[in-house]
Amino acid sequence: MNGDRMEKKPNPFDMVVKQIDIIAKKLKLDPSMVEKLKTPRRIIIVSVPIRMDDGRIKVFTGYRIQHDMTRGPYKGGIRYHPSVDLDEVKALAALMTLKAAVVDIPYGGAKGGVACNPKEMSKKELERLTRRYTAMILDEIGPYKDVPAPDVYTDEQTMAWIMDTYSEFKGYLVPEVVTGKPIEVGGSEGRREATGRGVAICAREGAEHLGIDMKDLGVAVQGFGKVGQAAAKSLHQMGCKIIAVSDSKGGIYNPDGIDLDAVLEHKKKTGQLRGFKGAKEITNEELLELECDILVPAALENQITEANAPRIKARMIVEGANGPSTPGAREILNKRGIFVVPDILANAGGVIVSYFEWIQNLHREHWSEEEVNRRLGEKLVSAFKNVLEVRKEHAVDMATAAYMLGVKRIVDAAEKLGLFP
Repeated sequence: MNGDRMEKKPNPFDMVVKQIDIIAKKLKLDPSMVEKLKTPRRIIIVSVPIRMDDGRIKVFTGYRIQHDMTRGPYKGGIRYHPSVDLDEVKALAALMTLKAAVVDIPYGGAKGGVACNPKEMSKKELERLTRRYTAMILDEIGPYKDVPAPDVYTDEQTMAWIMDTYSEFKGYLVPEVVTGKPIEVGGSEGRREATGRGVAICAREGAEHLGIDMKDLGVAVQGFGKVGQAAAKSLHQMGCKIIAVSDSKGGIYNPDGIDLDAVLEHKKKTGQLRGFKGAKEITNEELLELECDILVPAALENQITEANAPRIKARMIVEGANGPSTPGAREILNKRGIFVVPDILANAGGVIVSYFEWIQNLHREHWSEEEVNRRLGEKLVSAFKNVLEVRKEHAVDMATAAYMLGVKRIVDAAEKLGLFP
């Protein structure tokens, strides 16, 4: 039974390929040029043997998929998770290619991962895993070739280990080989909050497009992790009222607004949002269907589906997570007049500031947080306007427009380069 269910699960990379095909037809692109975009340029699979704390040697499987480098070096995160497999990493690498093109930064797309359960591993085991994995893919990464970053269950420390391992082999310090590093070893100011801040910037631009004043707009945020917290803080600073937030265990709701500082303190003490005084407890499902102005799904994929899309009451949805809305749900939301800023644009703040970190490292500079945030705002506002123009020109929704913009930029660059030999 379980095997049957697994077989019926859609292949994530096949879904990306279908989306590219749909966009190519809308743009009337040369099919032979689009074909390259549907095939990863390089697939790297390595065995990663490490010695566990109890003396056993355990072998993990690691991946690095380099999807496309038409517009620049490969760029993409490395995740540690039990569900990591080839099709998932291929899909995420392709989406990174498109995301970089949408926000017009000179990167291609890549993704990496190791199939493991980091929650069951010690810090020393994770360090050995990271250093061995880095050694296995050493010849395939580099500042002008492939620049990894953190992803699910990897962080600044992971990136520091990768940087150190790579540098040891090269014989000199190479901070520009990864982004998302600690500040102390070349990381960028503002990188940690960049994705959430970018979500808020896109919400602001969406409100301006819709002719809505940001002051006192009611915001519901599903997912109160790194992205959700940063988005809520930034939106509050812009004048919005945060009326609901949730984590994996449930959420809280107060139509008059929630004190974010108090909520953060409560979550720090208890490890959850439930039990916070001054707000009503709700489920994640209930949060999505609240009466609000802006809904930020910043938790898991496939939260807004064809089943609950007809009950969504938000005026605007800004996707902080990757794939929080299914294609069918987006179609329903679009027909209902709900303005959706897609993930490929809304959560691109992280890769934009990763690009800024890379530039700083290459030039051995260190920008202020104000400088980083200013440049982030400029990049996202420009990207938002470009997607909006495509939306108006082709009379499509924002998600389709973002894909159209990304695919066209990549294909245009590929046509200019030609095909070797």
